[in-house]
Amino acid sequence: MANPLTSGVKTTGGGFPAVRFAGLRFTPMSVDETVGALAGRDPGAPFVAFVTPNAEHAYLRRQDDLFRQCGDTCWISTNDSRILGRAAWLAGLDLKFAPGAYVVDRLFQEVIGKDDPITIVGGMPDVIEGLVAKYGLTQVAHHNPPMGFIHQPEAVREAVAFVATHPGRFVFVAMGPPQSEKFCQHIIADGRATGVGLCIGSSIQVVTGRIDVAPDWMEQSGLVWLYRLQREPGRLWKRYLVRGLFGLGLGLADVLAIRLGGRRPQLDAA
Repeated sequence: MANPLTSGVKTTGGGFPAVRFAGLRFTPMSVDETVGALAGRDPGAPFVAFVTPNAEHAYLRRQDDLFRQCGDTCWISTNDSRILGRAAWLAGLDLKFAPGAYVVDRLFQEVIGKDDPITIVGGMPDVIEGLVAKYGLTQVAHHNPPMGFIHQPEAVREAVAFVATHPGRFVFVAMGPPQSEKFCQHIIADGRATGVGLCIGSSIQVVTGRIDVAPDWMEQSGLVWLYRLQREPGRLWKRYLVRGLFGLGLGLADVLAIRLGGRRPQLDAA
């Protein structure tokens, strides 16, 4: 008998399963599976993007064509939201859970050697210095573009050129959505770079202890958003209470449509 949690998932030409939920494309992979795929990719292969969508992404993709293009065509797209994951479960889908901070931590713990060249775009110098010190890294190329650079063509060209001329197995794009995803699309369009661009937001700050993480019970119960919101309400209220709820609403609409038999889960094209 087919497993109802995987029967709506289709394997793409890249070998990874893909499905759409809440308007987002997911390659349902665990942290172990994601780290294994990243570790196994040829460092000299053409540049591709790794993204970790959450409920906010469902809102952002409707506002920006370039952001949407990255989500639709990226190499790996793992679930970064326990809440969306639980909603998907109600629809018979297992999105699994591989948030950016978990993946980044494992990469530095198990995959990236201290002498491996890596490239980082974004992030303050003191944060990058902390990363270098923690893991004993010796070949880090760091470029920190100006605030709002994604709207400045010359600054985008400079950042793209930096990635192309500083090849690394992994390119950590340390900025939040939609900038990180849009920047990766610019790199892909340029065509010179190699490696994997990881759209990982503040994950470097997390793994270096610059950002306090939520207690385990809040993490496991999907309440990280509440922990962050009460700490930075002025900056984060719109992300969680407007954009996030919009994305969750799309997910719940999918749950109803699928559970009521109105349609099957939307498969991603191979």
